[in-house]
This record gives sequence, structure tokens and C-alpha cells, in this order.
Amino acid sequence: MKRIFDLFLSLLLLLIFAFPLLIVAFFVKLTSTGPILYWSDRVGRNNTIFLMPKFRTMLVETPAVATHLLVDPGKFLTPIGSFLRKSSLDELPQLWSIIKGDMSFVGPRPALYNQDDLIALRTTYGIEQLLPGLTGWAQINGRDELPIPEKVKLDVEYLQRQSFFLDMKIIFLTFLKVVRRDGVTH
Repeated sequence: MKRIFDLFLSLLLLLIFAFPLLIVAFFVKLTSTGPILYWSDRVGRNNTIFLMPKFRTMLVETPAVATHLLVDPGKFLTPIGSFLRKSSLDELPQLWSIIKGDMSFVGPRPALYNQDDLIALRTTYGIEQLLPGLTGWAQINGRDELPIPEKVKLDVEYLQRQSFFLDMKIIFLTFLKVVRRDGVTH
């Protein structure tokens, strides 16, 4: 049921957001050099690596590390990068990953391939068996601000409590967070 819901909702959202996706793509290209999309190596189900697309918000020469590990993340942002991140518009291309089956709407956010501490802790608690999500329980309970042990604790809660109704609650609360721009640090 979850896969059918993911496919239906992602295709519906692609239709609804087709024009805004084109506008964002145009402005990404207009305001900085480099590709429109950034394809990030991410850790998926069973710790397999997949390519996750996002609208590019950082300059091409930015190191491939978690944003919080950069000394001055602001200096790497493109002219519209901050807006795209705060509005979560940079995440819309991940609808492709949901259609492909690499991601779901709800699950733990996919770790970067080099976040060894997060990957190891998730593996210890069996989180790696979940399909990563566009949003998740940790996302609505702190987003960028959470330390890794707290994220994993929330991922474990989701693993133990997952249901269609919990997913609907997470999607609704994510919408509210995005509208309010809660929990985004860069």
C-alpha cells in the first residue's frame, strides 16, 4: 500500500509542480554556473548507494560533506540557494527518486555516503532496512538541528511505530514545517 501511495502522490505532485519546477530550474541556471541538478551519493535501503537529485543550491566547487561540517556554509550558497533550502523547493526533484523506488515519502532522511557515524548507528538499530524518505519523524522533530544520536533515536521510534496513519501525520506536519520554515539552518 505504501508503494502505491508513493507512486500516486509523486506523479500527482509532478503534475501540480511541473511549472514551478521549470521556473526553479530556470533561476538555478540563470544565477550560477554548473548543472541545474546536483546528484548526491546517498545511502538507501540495506546501505546501498543511490543517486539522489536536488536543485543545486551550492557552488560547483563545494566539498561533498554535510552542510553543518562546512566552516562557512553561507559562502558556498548560490544566489538563490538559501531561498531554495528554506522553502524546501530544492527537494522537489526527489520525486524522481520516489518514482524510481529509491525513496519513499516518509522514512529516515538518506545519509550522505560519507556520514559513517550516522550509517553505523542506523545499522546497529536496523534502520537500514527502511526505505529512506523525503521527510521523516526526525525531520518534523528538529530537522537540521538534531545531533546524530537524537536523529537515530527518532528513526528507531519510526521503525517501531510505522503505519499509514503515522505517515499521513508526518506528511501533514512536514507541510506545516515547510510553510513556517522551521528548523532550517542554512
